[in-house]
Amino acid sequence: MTAPQVPTSRTAPTPPAGTPAPGRTSRRRTDRDQTSRGAGVGRVLAGGVMAAVVALAFGGCSGGTTAEAPGGGGGAGAPAVPAVASEFWSDPSSAAADQVVAWRDAGRADDARELEKIARQPVAIWPTGELGGVEAETRGIVTRAGAAAKTPVLVAYNVPNRDCGQYSSGGASDEGAYRQWVGNMARGLSGARAVVVLEPDALAQTLTACEGQGNQEGREALLAEAAGTLTRAGGEVYIDAGNPGFVTDIGKLADGLRKSGVSSSAGFALNVSNFQDTARVVAYGKRVSDELGGARFVVDTSRNGNGPYSGPDQPTWCNPPGRALGTPPSRTTADPRVAAYLWIKEPGDSDGDCRGAPEAGKFWPDYALGLARNTPGT
Repeated sequence: MTAPQVPTSRTAPTPPAGTPAPGRTSRRRTDRDQTSRGAGVGRVLAGGVMAAVVALAFGGCSGGTTAEAPGGGGGAGAPAVPAVASEFWSDPSSAAADQVVAWRDAGRADDARELEKIARQPVAIWPTGELGGVEAETRGIVTRAGAAAKTPVLVAYNVPNRDCGQYSSGGASDEGAYRQWVGNMARGLSGARAVVVLEPDALAQTLTACEGQGNQEGREALLAEAAGTLTRAGGEVYIDAGNPGFVTDIGKLADGLRKSGVSSSAGFALNVSNFQDTARVVAYGKRVSDELGGARFVVDTSRNGNGPYSGPDQPTWCNPPGRALGTPPSRTTADPRVAAYLWIKEPGDSDGDCRGAPEAGKFWPDYALGLARNTPGT
């Protein structure tokens, strides 16, 4: 099987319909939206820490979960959208939670209720790429999560020449700045419990799409250094390894993961911001794991409930229609080598300015609502 074609610009050719999307090109935030989502969103801002919040939980998308007793978070009152019962921390001021409140206030009760399928689930947070802000933001997140006795999920996404200079381009200016940024994030962790997904796309693009494009020399060594720094700071670090349609040479990917420090990390991450169905991703992950002596991995199930888009409209990876939410975040998985199902991409965050969507990383309420409506459950 040959590697799928990867667009190198907004006008470059796109893969044939149904081809698994190799890259993800958008994240929780972009460089234009790294310190907040705008007025009223209530994000943790660089240099400031929000008060700890009580974590109440009740039945999630799959139903049947039990409510936790209030009082564990030490906040002033219950959040507007109580979280499901989970080990992982759910940000009570997420974009989805804010939208639920806005729709309630606007009389859109049914839509608000649908969107709670997203707002009540724990979703990863992508801290700022700013040197002066990442330490305070990270500390704020782990402090709030710790006060609620929960584990936050963070994404380190600031490698130089990020995304091969494409849709989610940016990142640190050079390796020295990146090392400093990682060090600041590690100081923010300060030994606190946290899952950290390290650099979505970075390794897979180095092995495929970015070969010969930009400065990729030494990428694996830089990732290994970052993984070690964050692990020593308390992070449960998973190095991103793409998805089944990205790197098809399993041996090459395993070798890249070894060079990137997987043996001294918690493992690797798959399907970040993508739509590949869980069964296919797990089968792929087990093949990679076999090459690595049984290394464990996490799977992003945030938007893979209906699998990848196979329709005629291009690009297939960018805000595809008809998708659904996947398995909610949990340590309970179908295979002992799958460490967790996680929602690493926030459902509703745009993949890019296609199909009428806002720019990459911006929350798109209508798309989020579509994902929720396509997902059975309450």
